[in-house]
Amino acid sequence: MADYTHLNLKDDVENAAEKFGLAPDLETRFGRNALGLEGGGFSYQKIAPNLEAPFGHVHERQEEAYVVVAGSGRVKIDDEVRELRTWDALRVPGGVARAFASGPDGLELLAIGFGPGGDAAMIEKPWEATP
Repeated sequence: MADYTHLNLKDDVENAAEKFGLAPDLETRFGRNALGLEGGGFSYQKIAPNLEAPFGHVHERQEEAYVVVAGSGRVKIDDEVRELRTWDALRVPGGVARAFASGPDGLELLAIGFGPGGDAAMIEKPWEATP
């Protein structure tokens, strides 16, 4: 029999945002450990309408790609802010900070990490310094 793992992100993977008191405004479901991935990882992220996420992050080495699967919003990449819409794809290399904010319909995205994980540093209140 083939070696594989099949899970439903909504039904089988916990919402990590609940552990930090951030639900229901944020939903975060990490697939790396749940699927037993060894060479990368991914997560599903959902931000309630018109919300600036209260944190951002930066990876020392890990490169990430983000795909907006529903809604719209903004991303802050270091000090630059870019608009996002459904099916936009974004690549962010290691060493570059990123934070997300949703538009009026909310923002749903997949984050795909390449390489070893566990090197993220959190950035609190990333939107406060944004003009």
